[in-house]
Parts: sequence; structure tokens; C-alpha cells
Amino acid sequence: MTRFRCPNCTGLPLRVHYLPRSSPVCGRCGGPLKRRSWSGPFTLAISAVTLCLGLAALPDLFEGAATLAARNAALPQLLQRRLPIPEPDEQPLALVQGGLFDELSQGDQAWIPVAEPLPDGGTRYRYRRRQGEPELTLDQIRERIANPPRFETERQAINELLQALQAAGARLVLEEPRKAGAAGEWDHAERTLRVQPDVVDKGSLEFARVLNHEAIHVAQSCAGGGLEAPPQVLGLDGTLSPRLREQLADPLYAAASPREKALEKEAYANQERLGIGASLVRRHCPARS
Repeated sequence: MTRFRCPNCTGLPLRVHYLPRSSPVCGRCGGPLKRRSWSGPFTLAISAVTLCLGLAALPDLFEGAATLAARNAALPQLLQRRLPIPEPDEQPLALVQGGLFDELSQGDQAWIPVAEPLPDGGTRYRYRRRQGEPELTLDQIRERIANPPRFETERQAINELLQALQAAGARLVLEEPRKAGAAGEWDHAERTLRVQPDVVDKGSLEFARVLNHEAIHVAQSCAGGGLEAPPQVLGLDGTLSPRLREQLADPLYAAASPREKALEKEAYANQERLGIGASLVRRHCPARS
């Protein structure tokens, strides 16, 4: 709003002309301009109107603040949805197209006992036993030869894990983990899950456990704010069997911080619950749109 008025040109639009080293004059009549004064009842009226507008706008302001807070809370999920899509050969389901289950089947054959005839007419049985697994009796060995395990539960768990990881936008590659001696690792900074290729050769059960373990770490990251966020403990049951306590005591974790050990303990304690990894990823990691 203009700060001057012309006493001679009242009612006409004001034209201001500024002279060097002089007060402004009217651009129409050349007379000196008077500075407007906003004191008095008019000022009070303006103030009242301003106050009313301010009070009327308060609900909108509060609503705007609430909306902003909601947007800030949803920011990790928005960023999650906008993350670049992994390259085709890094998408988890690409492993299926690459013949993953055929390779796992070959690995599964190594866990079926073999009967070898001896020169004296007897029979020798050979079989592989997993760490912590009790020795098989002769009847159990013969039963396993006659009815080899099909690993259908493990195959289904692997397929569900791959689908959940792909929906979340995680990368999955079969390559040497950067942490020496690890069967698998979750690199949240690169949102990449790496699994030692040798794990596939060990068959469906071993691969399902390793993938399930790392999927729990993926869910831990999502709970911390998104795929690229540092993982945080989910609060799952942390009871460890003696065999798993021994694994957690491996020199691999000797230099790990208490926080890292807590994350690993949670993953180890639940890695054999084959349905939990995919469920946790679906719960904590928003699916990509």
C-alpha cells in the first residue's frame, strides 16, 4: 500500500515523482506529497481484521503441521519406493530363471546316503551329517535311501523369500561376501544381499537357512527406516541352541560390537523358522509401487 497522498489531486490515482535530494512530489500537479498516517480507528480495524484472519487460519495451520508431520513420518517409505530398481540380473527372482532350483536339487543329492557293496559281500553306508545332527541308525539310513527327502518345504520357503525380497527392492547376488568367512551378508548401504556360491552346492536346506538369516537382517534395516538404513533389533525371540551359540562365538564375530552381536543373535535364533524371513520383510519393508 502506498505511503503518500497528494492534497491537490484527491480522488485521482497517485503518481509519485522523485527529485534529486528532495522529498517526492506529485507526478501530476508537481505539489509536495504528504506521508500517509495509519493511526486511529482505521488502524484498529485493520488489526482486528488481521487477528480474525489469523484465528480463522489456525485450524488450517494445525492441519498443515499435522500433514507435514505425517509426510516426515512417511519419508523413509517414500524414499524406499523411489529407490532405483535393481538390474535384471540382480533381482532375486532372476536366480530362479538362472536355474537355481536345478542346482539346489543337485546339492540335495549329496545328503542322500549311499550303499556301497564290499568284496566280502557286505555293505558299507556313507552319508553326510549336518553339524549338530545326531547319527542315523541303520534303519534310518535305509529308510532315507528308499525315500529320499524332497525338500519341498525348503523350496517353498526359498521361493517366498525371493518374492518378498524382490517386492521390497533388495538386490541378491551369488558372490563372495566381503566379510571373510561369511556364508552370506546383508549390505544395507548398497541394499545388496550376497550369498556364498558354495551354499547352493550344499542344497535346499542350507540355502534356505542362509537366505532366511539374511532376510531377517533386511527386515531389521527396514524397521530402522528403510533398505539403506542401519539395522535395528526387531524384538524376536533370541533363544539360541548350543549349536547356534557356538556359531555366534565364531571368530568371524570377534570384533563385532554389542549392537552387531545383538542383531546377529536375533537372526541366528530365528533362521531355522523358514517362514519368518519372508513374513518380516513383507511386514517391515514397503513393497515397491
